Amino acid sequence: MIEELKNFTLALSQIAEEKGLSLEKIIEVVEIALAAAYKKDFGKKGEIVRAKLNPQTGDIKFWQVMLVVDESMIYSEEELAAMEEKEIQEPDLEKEEEIEEGKKIRFNPKKHITLEEAKKIDPKIKVSEELIFPLESKQDYGRIAAQTAKQVILQKLKEAERENIYQEFQSKKEEIISGIVQRIEGKNVFLNIGKTIGIMPSREQIPQEYYKPGQRLRVLIKEVDESPQGPMIILSRAYPRFVSKLFEIEVPEVSSGQVEIKAISREPGSRTKIAVFSNQEGIDPIGAMVGQRGTRVAAVINNLGGEKIDIVHWDQDIKKFIANALSPAKVDDVVIGEQNQAIAVVPEDQLSLAIGKDGQNVRLAAKLSGWKIDVRSLAQAQEQGMIEEAEVKEETEVKKEPEKKEEKKEKPKKTKKASKPKKKAE
Repeated sequence: MIEELKNFTLALSQIAEEKGLSLEKIIEVVEIALAAAYKKDFGKKGEIVRAKLNPQTGDIKFWQVMLVVDESMIYSEEELAAMEEKEIQEPDLEKEEEIEEGKKIRFNPKKHITLEEAKKIDPKIKVSEELIFPLESKQDYGRIAAQTAKQVILQKLKEAERENIYQEFQSKKEEIISGIVQRIEGKNVFLNIGKTIGIMPSREQIPQEYYKPGQRLRVLIKEVDESPQGPMIILSRAYPRFVSKLFEIEVPEVSSGQVEIKAISREPGSRTKIAVFSNQEGIDPIGAMVGQRGTRVAAVINNLGGEKIDIVHWDQDIKKFIANALSPAKVDDVVIGEQNQAIAVVPEDQLSLAIGKDGQNVRLAAKLSGWKIDVRSLAQAQEQGMIEEAEVKEETEVKKEPEKKEEKKEKPKKTKKASKPKKKAE
């Protein structure tokens, strides 16, 4: 008997290890299966039967559970008749439903007991609590009961395994993992990511990037959804967060929080702009991101298949930030308008560079800053009177500063000229 118990406990531990579940969860599954088998052979339809297994001794205890209810929780005969007329489906009496606040149930004498009757058995019992009735333990079960127990174990193990996978990947959401391309169906790529298979839809793929079975890829867990077939893990290589997470891996200053990625805009497979800021004096955020001889940014670019990356300074001053966002173009001035609209004034020779091919540079700068940016040349801005006021202010400021300096210089000159005649006079 002792040897059989050891083998039984060892088998449970082995199943737990294979399925990635705790031993307690496996024992819980077995208890549910035992309760289902007991109910099949010795119980009645509608009853709630539970079992408790002691893996150390092999003892099994069974009991029937009844839920304590009062009149306010039960449908009246008039309400039931009205429900039948409206063809409203009633809850399945075989399920152990939880009574939600404000919702009523149909009284079932096999699973419900009134508060008045329950207090005769346990005076301290309250509404919505469970009243337990011990049942006689049975050792022998019929073939149908055994088959029922087997089906329950397989079903519950699958459910527990799915729930475990869902919780694990939910905790890794927006993290980078490594996966191996298993198969390609249409435009969807399926990757083996360990305990399950993740899917990378076409919208989450880098355009013009080629994938083949057996290829190892770094991907970001974008979404984790539940489905009847199990957890659905949506993977991405096109999501902007994927780039910032790659920098967290390659740049220690980012992972430690010394350098912060404030904003990111991306057109996958073509170009990305990142705005960075240093929270610590003495650290150059752009230099940290680029690395010695460009090794850090090069590692990220290799993971992105050669995608171009612009790293710019983030600034609290929106004018400076917009000017930085239009890098590598040089900006003379930024005129702030209403409703998050701005006009960037650039030299004539910088106009095409600021706009970029097919407007890409200004488009990414607008996404990065959150402002609508219109790029104009200096001549265009002057013609439309966009920077006249700014220029007048700058000219007056420039004039005032030299005047103050000249006044300071003139005073000592006057004293020197006054002293010379005195010497001559002597």
